[in-house]
Formats: sequence, C-alpha cells, structure tokens
Amino acid sequence: MDHSPDNPRTRIPSVLEEPSAQSIARVYADAFLDAAAAQGVEGALEEFGSFVEEVLAAHPDFADILTSGVVGRDQKVALIDRVVAPFGSELFTNFLRVLARHDRLELLPTILREGRIRHELRSGRRRVQVVTAAAVSDATRNRIRDLLAQSLPFEPVIEARTDAGLLGGMIIRVGDTVFDSSLRTRLHELRTRLHQRTLHEIQSGRDRFSHPAGD
Repeated sequence: MDHSPDNPRTRIPSVLEEPSAQSIARVYADAFLDAAAAQGVEGALEEFGSFVEEVLAAHPDFADILTSGVVGRDQKVALIDRVVAPFGSELFTNFLRVLARHDRLELLPTILREGRIRHELRSGRRRVQVVTAAAVSDATRNRIRDLLAQSLPFEPVIEARTDAGLLGGMIIRVGDTVFDSSLRTRLHELRTRLHQRTLHEIQSGRDRFSHPAGD
C-alpha cells in the first residue's frame, strides 16, 4: 500500500470511485480492532466515531487538508502530531499516522463503518435493515429487535430507515435475504396476478374461437 515516487499512484478523488475501497477499509478496520483489543474496543471505536462524526464534521477545512492530494504525507503526519496527538489516545493517533503515510485518510468514514460492523460480528451481532413507510418509535424498534432475536441465530442490530413509497408494512433485510411485507409489494403482486389472470382468460377465449364446438 506504500506508493513511493518510483511507483506513483494516480490519486482517486473520491472513495466511491475506487472499487476496492471497502475491501481496503475492512483490512484497516480489522487491524484497528486487533490493536484496540488490549485497551478496550468500545472506547476505541467511540474515540474514532467522535473524531470522524464530530471533529471532522465541525471542521471541514481540517478534513479537506487531511484528504487533500496536494498536501504531502509528511505534512499530514505533522498536522496530526500537532492537532490530534495532544488530545487523542496513542492508539488512535498512531492509526491516523499510518493512514496518512499510506495516503488512506480519505477512507476514515468507511473504515469507521466497517470497524463497527466487524466489531458487531465478532461480538455475535449483525446489522438488520428495517425499512418502514414512516419513522418508528424507540419502543417499536425495540419490539422489532426482540421479535427478530427470537428467530435469528444472532443478536440483531437494527438499522431503521423510512420509505414513504411503501405505504405500509415493512421490509427487513438480513444480509442477502429480504423479507418484504410492504403494502407496495402486495399491491404489485396483486396487479401481477390480475394481469396473469386476464392474459389467461384472453388466451382461453382465443382457444375457444379457434376450435369451435363440433369442429
């Protein structure tokens, strides 16, 4: 992952343009979790999340410098030493230095998300996406989680979002498996059955006209 002057790398301006970004982020996430095991993964992830979701969000100019292709790696490391090191843990500061030296700081949000997911998997938990037509209350979300926990071989971590187009019901996605009880889907299935029935009746009528009785 080291890109020396003798082996130049065309900088990817956006993580989304690099197909392997998620795979790379997953490698860094696992390394971060392994390094954090001794001091406590929960606390390390909390520090990571605060840095990405609070510090960088509140200081976009600082975030732009860290992810800039114009600013050199040594300059970024020096900035981390000056700005982050006095307040951050040694673990997290060293992790940022590694990312800076390998020109991977733009992956920070992706690494954070992968780190959270990988930690859940290691802890016997998995993300379950629940899509509803309107936002659900915390009590309803907890009931959904408890019901899912009774039928799934792991502890579900609910990711809830809304889609007004569903009209009612919900969609539950567990990995590659989708359970769809939305009104939109039921209406679509009904239209499909009615369409198929109509085609069958039309074809039956054609067959009767094509073969009149007694022919």
